[in-house]
Amino acid sequence: MGFALFLFQEDEQGMSVQSEFLAKACAAARAAGHVFPEMAACEAALESGWGHSRLTEEANNLFGQKQDAGRNEGVGTLAMPTREFLRGEWVTVEAEWVKFADWQASFAGRMQILRALSAEYASYAAALRAKTPEQFVQLVSERWSTDPRRAAKVVEIYDAHRAALTVV
Repeated sequence: MGFALFLFQEDEQGMSVQSEFLAKACAAARAAGHVFPEMAACEAALESGWGHSRLTEEANNLFGQKQDAGRNEGVGTLAMPTREFLRGEWVTVEAEWVKFADWQASFAGRMQILRALSAEYASYAAALRAKTPEQFVQLVSERWSTDPRRAAKVVEIYDAHRAALTVV
């Protein structure tokens, strides 16, 4: 478990920055029709560094969605490096990322990709049929990320912020 996941900062009104992020992300996920919007908001928290990643700030890309012709065009492309876990080690590679108009479009694009790839990847098809948020994130994480601990990290965020997620 990384310490950055649970660093609680408060704004002037006493609401944690993390709670504000989750409220905004959860609302965007719901508006986009994302399955399990609370868990999707926690995925976005992990993937975007609580909204502070360059990819999120410059491209509204909450999930690290790479550009893939015809599947997720967004409103443009942002080229930048990323770290991937390949052949048992972390390496830096260049990638082209989807730019989205806003967070709702990022969540909608995420669902578009999951549906489009569900015929190709059984774990995505199973995730879309999941009965629980935990099952959903476990199945999605089998292919979504190269981080072997992704699902566990997302569930840690979900568990740590469950009370905040029930009020968003």
